[in-house]
Amino acid sequence: MELPRGMKDFENEEFSKVQFIKENFLEVSEIFGFKLMEPSAIEFLKTLGIKSGEQAKDHVFWWENKDRKLGDIGLRFDFTIGISRYVAGQRSIKLPAKISSVGGVWRYDEPQKARFRYFNQWDIEIFGKLNLEHDAEVIEFTSKFFKKINLKNVEIDISHRKLAESYIHKIFETEDAKTTADILRAVDKIAKKSKQEILSEYKEKGYSSEKLEKIIQFSETIGTPESIEAEWDTNTLDGWNEIKVVFESLRYRNVKNIRINFGIVRGLDYYSGIVFEVFDTTYREIGALAGGGRYDTLPALFGRDDLGATGVAGGIDRIRLALENQKSEFGTSRQRISVLYVNGEMRNTAITLASELRDEGYCIDIDLNDKPLKKQMEQSIDSKFTIIVAPREIDSGMYILRNMTERSEKQFSKDDLFAELEKINS
Repeated sequence: MELPRGMKDFENEEFSKVQFIKENFLEVSEIFGFKLMEPSAIEFLKTLGIKSGEQAKDHVFWWENKDRKLGDIGLRFDFTIGISRYVAGQRSIKLPAKISSVGGVWRYDEPQKARFRYFNQWDIEIFGKLNLEHDAEVIEFTSKFFKKINLKNVEIDISHRKLAESYIHKIFETEDAKTTADILRAVDKIAKKSKQEILSEYKEKGYSSEKLEKIIQFSETIGTPESIEAEWDTNTLDGWNEIKVVFESLRYRNVKNIRINFGIVRGLDYYSGIVFEVFDTTYREIGALAGGGRYDTLPALFGRDDLGATGVAGGIDRIRLALENQKSEFGTSRQRISVLYVNGEMRNTAITLASELRDEGYCIDIDLNDKPLKKQMEQSIDSKFTIIVAPREIDSGMYILRNMTERSEKQFSKDDLFAELEKINS
């Protein structure tokens, strides 16, 4: 039986790597004071499309609600919408509210490398009366998280949504919302498509290739505040001063893997201020590993125009592939120990020992089918150490501890065996 298109099973090795990333995310979240929650996996379609409207149906898994009065329902495509809905409804929530979440999301998009229709994501959000230091803290969190999982060559590109918008208004000589949104989407496609493909696509939509080329040229601007101010008259660019404030704050926070990139606009419509994306510079073809920014307009759509909001989400499956690409060890796996027994008469004694060791937190494997000792040995390839339960030694109150790598053996009483294992695992 096949899976539906865009779905996949996570086998043990892959799942363990995903868990490694999740566990490190949770640890860094706690360090920064974020409170963990999980918003509902199922939302009303009108909630999922609160910004994009009917277009949401093209990108989410949805179905008709039997109770038509309430409206159709669908699966979450990110955590931001659900968390924003939740916070907007909590009038007594302590502000600023710092919330984290991690788990699976669904998108009815065309499957691509490291992006299935079901995928794992981590997310942090801050709500309240925010200033630019909150945006800087979210970016600092992102940098510290990637440092925690030891992913090398990470670069964080920062921009401002209004920066591109103001330049689009200038070049196209209009502030029409549809034109602005279309050209922002064109800019967002630059990392994924060639310049000619974008020009051809938007020429068919009726947009001037000459004007769009100017936008593309603008979006290729990359550097520090100092280098960009030497190239552009930044006084005419909306949002530039906010970028400078955030960039300077990140310098104080010792975040060095940052640069300004005018091509970062973020594809989702709810962004309204500082935006950023994270890349592995040695594996850019995989796309952004994380992205986020300011989205004050979203809480307002849920009736809370008194709340500012900023956050970031990361694609765990892409991050896993980036770690694999640099041959990461994904942390230190816990050492396994196999308990073996010479014959069926020794099985219960071996099972008792295995249970006692598991009570102490050791990772124990034991055969339950009375296989010959040689076969048990062959199955113990994941264990550096094995404990052999044999009649003669048990009569003397002793157990055999075998080092499978060095092919050496020693005998210990039970108390001494536990002391030796504690020493080995320390």
